[in-house]
Amino acid sequence: MPEHRSGCPVNLTTEVLGDRWSLVILRDLMFGDRRYFRELLKNSEERIASNILADRLQRLVDNGLVSRAPDPTHKQKIRYSLTEPGIQLVPIMAHLGAWGRRHLPASRELAIRAELLEAGGPELWDRFMDELREHHLGLTRPDGAESVLASLQAAYEASIAAPTSTENTP
Repeated sequence: MPEHRSGCPVNLTTEVLGDRWSLVILRDLMFGDRRYFRELLKNSEERIASNILADRLQRLVDNGLVSRAPDPTHKQKIRYSLTEPGIQLVPIMAHLGAWGRRHLPASRELAIRAELLEAGGPELWDRFMDELREHHLGLTRPDGAESVLASLQAAYEASIAAPTSTENTP
């Protein structure tokens, strides 16, 4: 068990999530459906280095937020999954996205998911966590539940496809 600076919950959480990359990796597992090292490495908009990705994934595994297992279809590939504590970070991620959207220069297309999560509130977050439990933990979701991830992805794709508004003045 690692030594902690104190037993303060904020300190303990910061020790697990407070580095530059851990939340970005968790974001990509949650919202990008990236489950493999190569997907996390190649599809990261922030261009994480492979040694940093490997280190942070191991830290997330060691802290119980992510699990790793051989892929059942390809034994040489490792598949990463969110654990229940990792899934329970959805409300935190929603709040972080909302804050960043309001106070920092977020791009329109990358802010759309944060906007939808903020607008959907706890009811949407709960549905999304149920979907993540199904996808990452193999638990069954309530029948007929619409995919939150698919709707967030569709909104992102629509945002990319939408022309940016520019004002033409003679």
